[in-house]
Amino acid sequence: MTETVETTQHPRPPEGDWLGTKFLRFDREGPFGVCTLDRPEARNAMTPAMYFGIKYAVTHVGSDPDLAGLLITGTGDVFAPGGDMGGGGGDNWMTFGRALGMDALPFDTLRQSAKPVVAAVNGLCQGGGLQIALCADMAVVSDRATFRVPELYRGIADTYYSHMLARLIGPVRTRDLMFTGRTLSAREALDWGMIARVVPHDDLPAAAREVLAQCCRTAPGARTVIKSSLDNYIGLYDRIGMQAGLGAPESIEGFRAFKERRSPDWVHPELRLDGRL
Repeated sequence: MTETVETTQHPRPPEGDWLGTKFLRFDREGPFGVCTLDRPEARNAMTPAMYFGIKYAVTHVGSDPDLAGLLITGTGDVFAPGGDMGGGGGDNWMTFGRALGMDALPFDTLRQSAKPVVAAVNGLCQGGGLQIALCADMAVVSDRATFRVPELYRGIADTYYSHMLARLIGPVRTRDLMFTGRTLSAREALDWGMIARVVPHDDLPAAAREVLAQCCRTAPGARTVIKSSLDNYIGLYDRIGMQAGLGAPESIEGFRAFKERRSPDWVHPELRLDGRL
């Protein structure tokens, strides 16, 4: 007698509309695929499987003739806060350390998507979550959303951010965001040119879907040419430098300090704060 293995209770590679993790939902709403980050117990902190699932969602929509575009959003008052540096999650079919390479992350795949991708930013958006919003074709943002780039507090030399933000908002504002880790309001992010549109929070779902519909009505061939031109303007970040930095001592200490809710040891004793930075 052949033993039956119950696969629904165990992580497995993506298939169909399932994105490889219980913390992502994929719904079909007419011509759109909607990918929702759904891990409210951890404020949508992203596991490696969640990052990979978003990457898969882009290619899944791209290969499905029944779908015209992809919408990415979050649950509650959080869009995406970046990676789960505490190592939690019940979908650890790959660990964060082994999966931290840039090839497992969705950013370049978002930039290359032939079909339109709109980020409906419903709340807190930082770290890898902000990079997702920046790499999508459009970000439609709730007036309650906030933005932050805390990578340097974690010991991560994020050359993707330094490169892309300098192109989008200029080097002066990039230094402001990255060197201080300050929080931007939705209005400030709009004024800086970091996002496209801010709408009242309750109007976000409808507004984001309307923007996606408008994008999907444009000629796909011509749109791809324009997207390629814009992508060439943004250009490539220092991939080798960033990959090397992910395993450097500062990055390891940054992860450890975050998990232990303290200031990293590189902070002068008189400047250390209670709790994590």
